[in-house]
Amino acid sequence: MAEQNKDLPPRYLRTQEAARFLGLSPRTLEKHRTYGTGPRYTKLGGRVVYRPEDLQEWANRGVKTSTSDPGHGTVLPAKRHAAVAPAYAPKSQR
Repeated sequence: MAEQNKDLPPRYLRTQEAARFLGLSPRTLEKHRTYGTGPRYTKLGGRVVYRPEDLQEWANRGVKTSTSDPGHGTVLPAKRHAAVAPAYAPKSQR
């Protein structure tokens, strides 16, 4: 089955599907887009779509092993933050 799909382009998720993938509400994901705190997305025409690997990468920024683990990044709340580097910026720009 995987061999049949190898020539297909990657599947993109609309906001509703992406929110379900992350366990968030679509409105929260929209707020993350507005404030620049969310996962990378693409605009196709007037539609916002997400790649599953970008969603997973963004969610992985919040992975911790304990409450004292500083982790490797932070998933910020969906609100305005001062001087927030976009989650998708190359590490040299963060």
